[in-house]
Amino acid sequence: MGTLKLCICLPFAALSGGLLLLVADAAGRTVIAPAVVPVGIVVAFIGGPVFIYLILTRRNTLK
Repeated sequence: MGTLKLCICLPFAALSGGLLLLVADAAGRTVIAPAVVPVGIVVAFIGGPVFIYLILTRRNTLK
């Protein structure tokens, strides 16, 4: 039962992470056209609020 979830979740996580970095790189190169925004900054702007949202919504399930 757990192996089936891992076989589905692991490739999905790898592909979605790669897609996130690809989109962040493209956005970092095109938002401020002459300058280049580093990928890490763009990913932090996306991932920070998502991480806080996950913490706030999952906090009640641990009790």
